[in-house]
Amino acid sequence: MHDGTASSMTAPPAVPGEAGLVPQRAGGLLRQRDFRLFWTGETISQLGDTMARVAMPLLAVLVLHASTFVVTLLTATAYLPWLLIGLPVGAWVDRLRCRPLMIACDLVAAVLYGSLPAAAWLGVLTIGQVVAVALLAGCADVFFGTAYQVYLPSIVTTGELVEGNAKLLGSASAAAIGGPGAAGLLAGTIGSAAALLANAISFLVSAACLLRIRGGGARIIPVPGSRTGIRREIAEGVRYVAGDPYLRPLTIWASLVNLGLTGYGALAVVFLVRTVGLGPGPAGLLLAASGAGGLLGALVARRIAARFGTARTLLLSALGALPFGLLIPLTGPGARLAFFVSGLLISASGVVAGSVILGSFRQTYCPPQLLGRITATMRFLLVGTNPLGALMAGGLGTWLGVRPALWIMIGIAVLSGALLLTRTFRGLKDLPAAPPGAAAATAQS
Repeated sequence: MHDGTASSMTAPPAVPGEAGLVPQRAGGLLRQRDFRLFWTGETISQLGDTMARVAMPLLAVLVLHASTFVVTLLTATAYLPWLLIGLPVGAWVDRLRCRPLMIACDLVAAVLYGSLPAAAWLGVLTIGQVVAVALLAGCADVFFGTAYQVYLPSIVTTGELVEGNAKLLGSASAAAIGGPGAAGLLAGTIGSAAALLANAISFLVSAACLLRIRGGGARIIPVPGSRTGIRREIAEGVRYVAGDPYLRPLTIWASLVNLGLTGYGALAVVFLVRTVGLGPGPAGLLLAASGAGGLLGALVARRIAARFGTARTLLLSALGALPFGLLIPLTGPGARLAFFVSGLLISASGVVAGSVILGSFRQTYCPPQLLGRITATMRFLLVGTNPLGALMAGGLGTWLGVRPALWIMIGIAVLSGALLLTRTFRGLKDLPAAPPGAAAATAQS
């Protein structure tokens, strides 16, 4: 399983004002056994997932002959669980051990995705089963994605969070380079089901890697007598995000970006296959540009943040790189394919660099005992907009056509960057390492 952004912290505090940026040790985090296992499992799981994100729409388009709206419905269904169970999952994760929960999610996902190629090879696959798998696997992803962000700070120090998130998102982006192309080639040769089988196997590998991790268990779990009701715990996370001067605007901005980019993603395969006229292999290779761009963003995020500051790097990602995504709807046959590659490459680099900064900021900034609930609250809004984005894209693509729908959805993501042009962020070099009242409270104590 995976998460797009990368979370009780027992590590030493971050350098004030630098949101966890410290000099990188020789060899980096990959020299640490637990992180190396975690990274390996996530990388292989990401490779399978990127193959599935292309293979499932191709399966719907080429095998089940689904309409544009039904294809986008698959994307919406996969993200719907964040709206249905996202908030209570945050409270549950704060009560549970993360590693066993993540292992269970990997095993459930392996069974679900493995059922699709089995049904396809038996000749009984239906669009109903594909939608059901997308929904149930999405539920597992909600649990895994929340636990993932809470778990990482238990196996790395606070000062290593930016490096850890950058490595995890970098490997995810590298997987996204090979995944779409491999999925397209497999779909064109032996069928889309093969790519989905690879995804099922990748979850088993992820579970095996998590089983071998020795550390990461020192979380402060509230005793039964100290627990409040689930509703009250959920409300604590919501109030924290809504009242914080940094988390609130960042959540709104990221939610709108996700809405627009999910709409693009839901239409991408349909656009390349039906509008541009490409086969599954070339379409998969073009979609790999997002992985290359994401890898670039992950590689440079830490260096740019160390030099210019985390807040300025976030603004550069939102206002400098993401607008290049407006080149994508200009794509056409022949030389005009360059619009797709360049637009996706540069905009994806900005998205991943921003994700590294935002994820590391949240893990450093938020109180450890609330991190699961804060993460779930933010992702309830961030990922909760994804079904809306996919359905909007499907409706617009059916009504106006796929190309105009791409203009609108990518335009929403680009224009949302204006929300960061406020006094809070414009004059800031680095995002804070602690909430505004925390420094004063520490000084008084």
